Amino acid sequence: MNLALKSLALGFGIAAAIFALFAFAGPWFFLDGRRPFQLNFTAGAALGLGLGLSIDRILRVPQKAAAHVMALTAVPGMLILAAIGSHFAVFFPQLDPALDKVFGSLMLWFYGFALIGALWMARRA
Repeated sequence: MNLALKSLALGFGIAAAIFALFAFAGPWFFLDGRRPFQLNFTAGAALGLGLGLSIDRILRVPQKAAAHVMALTAVPGMLILAAIGSHFAVFFPQLDPALDKVFGSLMLWFYGFALIGALWMARRA
């Protein structure tokens, strides 16, 4: 399988995993209060950064290609999860529809940190 297809396949897999996570455990991500909110965004940043810093090893590519493959990995998730966020109440009927903004922000936070990590790895090469 070529590099672009591997990156896109990983991106679809990550998007599917995020969707499943929110479909089954969504209420636990949106607890009231400042601390759960901060923990969600801290976890999103840490997981995204971890993905970006290890994308070259996950897809077995040179470090200098990390930013390229991370961008290809992020695109499917960003597009799919944006579509899900725009129809939040349809996909997650157990959650308050007003949480769509928090969901979208969390996804951008995750993918943004993933891209930062990949750029760091590519720059180090």
